[in-house]
Amino acid sequence: MTDRHKALFLLVIILAHNLIYPLSTGGGIGPLIFYLIFGTMFVFPVFMLSQRRSEHILIMISGVVVFFAGVTNSYTPGTLALPVLYVSVIIYHLTIAVVLVRYIFVSEHILLEVVLTATSLYLIIGSVFTPMYGLIELIEPGSFVSSSGALIDWQLLLYYSYVTLTSVGYGDITPAKYYAQAFASFEAIVGVLYTVILLSRLINAYENEQGSQ
Repeated sequence: MTDRHKALFLLVIILAHNLIYPLSTGGGIGPLIFYLIFGTMFVFPVFMLSQRRSEHILIMISGVVVFFAGVTNSYTPGTLALPVLYVSVIIYHLTIAVVLVRYIFVSEHILLEVVLTATSLYLIIGSVFTPMYGLIELIEPGSFVSSSGALIDWQLLLYYSYVTLTSVGYGDITPAKYYAQAFASFEAIVGVLYTVILLSRLINAYENEQGSQ
């Protein structure tokens, strides 16, 4: 499999994961299918893009924990499963993020796979803030308030995270307490800086490529 196919595979599976989340809240085998996909979706890309054994081990362990904690929380929710799920998802996302950052900024040429990988990383940044917000809400209930009065769950926090990352800010979900506000501000800053830094990186690589011809 070429790097281009690897990058495309990762992007497609991230987009698919964001669309099939409702499976995790349904009954039957829905949560099992969702967390099976979720717990493996970053494992293969890390093995394909990284040669570091430590990253292989970390992504496998965190992926397994994500699967079991997610299934446990879906079928028999308790006081321990949800925080374990949040923490493992954070580690899971950060591991793949490190691999992608290295791939993007070490590459000497601007190829389609670099652009696809950068897009995947942007989506992962939005996704990793979701469990962070979940932990904040878990530790300090009422940190996030929905204007409709809806229960603050993972799907709402995922939506809020992407709205914040892209600086759209509809205002239907509000960070009401200090830690929630601090992390929301930080994510908005990361979203802006990522775009600027990536654009600078791509322009610089393009100029170097043109200069070497």
